[in-house]
Amino acid sequence: QVHIVESGGGLVQLGGSLRLSCAASGFTVSGATMTWYRQAPGKEREMVAVLTVSGRTRNYAESVKGRFTISRDDAKNTVYLQMNNLKPEDTAVYYCNALYIRNFWGQGTQVTVSS
Repeated sequence: QVHIVESGGGLVQLGGSLRLSCAASGFTVSGATMTWYRQAPGKEREMVAVLTVSGRTRNYAESVKGRFTISRDDAKNTVYLQMNNLKPEDTAVYYCNALYIRNFWGQGTQVTVSS
């Protein structure tokens, strides 16, 4: 049974950093395309960062390029999103998605950036 659990969200000040974790079970993250999405209040869910199966290709939303980094630890079966230089507009619920035969979603973790 596939499970995805996000953690690491919280309240941080402008310019601060957070690292989100996406712990997976029931499949291996190295065999899936892993994507971080976010959804702010009143807005549509948007892609933030993608890590392909090979692990060699990473894509980012323009708004986070140079500030966010997606990575994975195969031994821990976990994907991370390192977020630096956070801005108030990064405030959202962040979701981890795995494309493994079909799409699987976690429950999300709240990130709030205060100015």
